[in-house]
Amino acid sequence: MPDLSPDDAKPACTVEEFKKEYWPQLSVADRKIVSLFFLKYDHRNLLARLSGTEEEQPFDSRALYTPEDWDEAIRQVKDDDRQSHRLPPYFYDFIASYPELKEVQEHLPEDVLTAGYYRYALTFKNRFIADWFSFNRNVNNILIALTGRKYGFSPAPYIVGDDAVSVALSVSGARDFGLGSELDYIDDVVRIHEMADPVEKERKLDRLKWDWLDEHTFFCYFTVERLFAFLVRLDIIERWTLIDKEKGSKMFRGLIDRLKNEVEIPQESMK
Repeated sequence: MPDLSPDDAKPACTVEEFKKEYWPQLSVADRKIVSLFFLKYDHRNLLARLSGTEEEQPFDSRALYTPEDWDEAIRQVKDDDRQSHRLPPYFYDFIASYPELKEVQEHLPEDVLTAGYYRYALTFKNRFIADWFSFNRNVNNILIALTGRKYGFSPAPYIVGDDAVSVALSVSGARDFGLGSELDYIDDVVRIHEMADPVEKERKLDRLKWDWLDEHTFFCYFTVERLFAFLVRLDIIERWTLIDKEKGSKMFRGLIDRLKNEVEIPQESMK
């Protein structure tokens, strides 16, 4: 695999090219672990399929499963056919709960799907995978908790997980949520959250993840862990080659505006 740098102007290859060329060469055991990387593309396709927005969001060919796979999974859930399940189990749970999620709207469907994804990933008996997904879940939860603190709403409904870290982020009033001694990266996340430029903020988050991967794969040579890290880095570079700063700023401002519209934020907090 070619070396990758966060400053690369464009990736050495694309995620889709990697999937086509190398996926068939992986062992069954390695495929199971590497599949965790590709499943996020399946999330996009499934959400578009269930919400009826497939025309607005073209099918992502980087995903593992086809439209026919989703049609079959939806049929199996409808018929309560549990014997034929071959997709990760959290997909079937999500499909079954989707009508209620749309109606009740207590949690965003994508958040529920992500929570199921993290629970599934954390069942893998691989230390690197467990640490990577715990790290990502914690970073995302910290950002949610900080946003809730900034705008005066409770982050609890949006926090993913029920471990000690997630609970602390839901209820603690301390600057570091009482997690400074447990999460050595929490101060970095706090500083990133305080940045004004949303594009630069996203770049710093990606750099934080890149550095984490460097540290945790330093002694991994020709292993599936190193392959997984390569794909994450490749995805980061590929994503940034598709957006320039102006488009990126517009996109992230849109995300912030959407968050403000979805959460009732006290007016005084906005001043």
